[in-house]
Amino acid sequence: MDGEEVLIKGYATSRLQVVTTKNRKLTICKMLVRDETDVCEVIWYNQPYLKQNLHIGEEYNFYGKISKKNGHTSMISPVFDKQGLKGNTGKIIPIYPLTYNISQNQIRKIIENGLNLVKGKLEESLPQYILEEYKMLDINSAVLKIHFPETFEEFQKARTRIAFEELLIMQLLLLNLKNKCMEKQSGIQFDKNVKMSDVILRLPFKLTKAQTRALEEIDNDMETDRVMNRLLQGDVGSRKNCCCNMFCI
Repeated sequence: MDGEEVLIKGYATSRLQVVTTKNRKLTICKMLVRDETDVCEVIWYNQPYLKQNLHIGEEYNFYGKISKKNGHTSMISPVFDKQGLKGNTGKIIPIYPLTYNISQNQIRKIIENGLNLVKGKLEESLPQYILEEYKMLDINSAVLKIHFPETFEEFQKARTRIAFEELLIMQLLLLNLKNKCMEKQSGIQFDKNVKMSDVILRLPFKLTKAQTRALEEIDNDMETDRVMNRLLQGDVGSRKNCCCNMFCI
């Protein structure tokens, strides 16, 4: 199907042709690949070094997006492997954002080399009981599987572990910041003898149990010298503004 990403296996029936545009800013590499059903023109841009890796008569696996126009089949910038190898095809492979002239093969190799250097050496940041309770991967397995998983289930487990750690660290940092703020600053302490019920009874509507409970919690906070850090949340029409204004008078 046109536009579908597929894996094709075929023989190179032509040598890789390298054409440079007149301004020498673009190099176009083309070759023909044939299987038992069709012929496909494979095209790469600015990768002339591929001429050393692709040879006529040899069988390769190509993975990329198929284009079909006017009976002509082509594939632009696929990843490939020589038949029998699984460096870039026949498995789950990462796709990274690219810059300058770095190819997916190059950046995958860089990541793979980096992972080999730190293999098993990353220090675990989560307690063992948390890993066991939530059935999460350890940090070394998670970093490996987020880049090179054997299955999509492994990828999801690695993603869950890393996302959990990021959110936990953010929550702990915010809690630490809140505690420091409350330790260093004193809020306005209201007189405990002031009765909030006198104000509530003057409202032109009756509060729900949830609203009354929320106001009691706010009232208790304001009777201490701690800085109150609270979010009053309610549905549209719940008269949040009336409750907030009551404590701003």
